[in-house]
Amino acid sequence: MTETTTDMTQTAPTAPETESAPAKGAPESAAAERAPRDASRGRGDRRGARGGRRERAPRERSEFDQATLDVRRVARVMAGGRRFSFSVTVVIGDKKGRVGVGLGKGADTALAIDKAVRAAKKALITVPLTGSRSIEHDVSAKYASSTVEIIPSPGRGIVAGSAMRTVLEYAGVTDVIAKIQTRSKNKLTIARATVEALKSLQSR
Repeated sequence: MTETTTDMTQTAPTAPETESAPAKGAPESAAAERAPRDASRGRGDRRGARGGRRERAPRERSEFDQATLDVRRVARVMAGGRRFSFSVTVVIGDKKGRVGVGLGKGADTALAIDKAVRAAKKALITVPLTGSRSIEHDVSAKYASSTVEIIPSPGRGIVAGSAMRTVLEYAGVTDVIAKIQTRSKNKLTIARATVEALKSLQSR
């Protein structure tokens, strides 16, 4: 009996020592493995990662210049209240004979302008210009409530007002006198009447 008890007393303390040794070493090795990872996740690296983002490539300049003729805010009365949208009229042209007028509607002005530019590109016309960048003969046209007339006038430049001047400038037309024969002040109808007048130059 005495021999068995002495064996138990000798073996009892050795068992936890052998088991506790790897338990103490395990967190140290885990901490050693986490150290380089934690170091790589520092604020400085995050800032470097943010600062190292790819820069956006600059947009290619379009071959057409554009001008906004009119911006209108439209309100619709709904069951929950008013809903606002924007209506934008845009003129685009290369000032070399091509011009277009477009109308766009959207919840904000940026969206409405994009739609108007796309509509203007679909409605592009080519104006036959003379050597002095004028037109060959008198033209007139009517669109909705607007009636316009364009008369060639050598050496005068562009004598026009309202939306007619913008359309003629972006079409590259000069040395003309333009007149609005009606009292309408709607820039959209005036611009489209001007385009219709320039279209008649193509047909003749």
